[in-house]
Amino acid sequence: MKYEQMKEKLKEMLPERRLQHSFNVSKCAVELSKIYGCDENKAKIAGLLHDCAKYFTDEQVEDCIKKFNIKLDHLEENNIALSHSVIGSYIVKEVFNVEDKEITDAIKYHTTGKENMSLLEKVIYIADLIEEDRNFSGVKELRDLTYEGKLEEALLMSFNNTIKFVIDNNQLIHSRTVKARNYILSKSM
Repeated sequence: MKYEQMKEKLKEMLPERRLQHSFNVSKCAVELSKIYGCDENKAKIAGLLHDCAKYFTDEQVEDCIKKFNIKLDHLEENNIALSHSVIGSYIVKEVFNVEDKEITDAIKYHTTGKENMSLLEKVIYIADLIEEDRNFSGVKELRDLTYEGKLEEALLMSFNNTIKFVIDNNQLIHSRTVKARNYILSKSM
């Protein structure tokens, strides 16, 4: 499926605000690919499709779990904020005919990160956070680090911020995020 066809199909799946976010992430991922030497086409597609399952109904989620035999962990179950990335990694194959494992993995891990992330996974993870319409405390620092070529520092700051936020809100921290953070930190020591 061509990129323009993907955009049209995505319009059927996402509300306008989330669609614009997806366009922004795609654009940002391409910009970051130029800085970090990532495959621009893969980044463009993964950025566009990363949230394709974000607005699935409970019924759609259950259907996907059964159809694709998806094993969600205890934090992802009944939590579309986390599970949409895992489910989306299957939907991009089924709906958008994307078979590239680098792209599907970048989509799968864009919410939690993971230990030893590929360059594309890093680019999509951070592009999702710093795209031009994002506006939260600390986003300027993340953008500055990322656009200055300090992707690892930006990722570490992002993981630290996520973990602090989750703790401050008395929620469970996904182990993939902790492992992602610790992996980057241990490499810099």
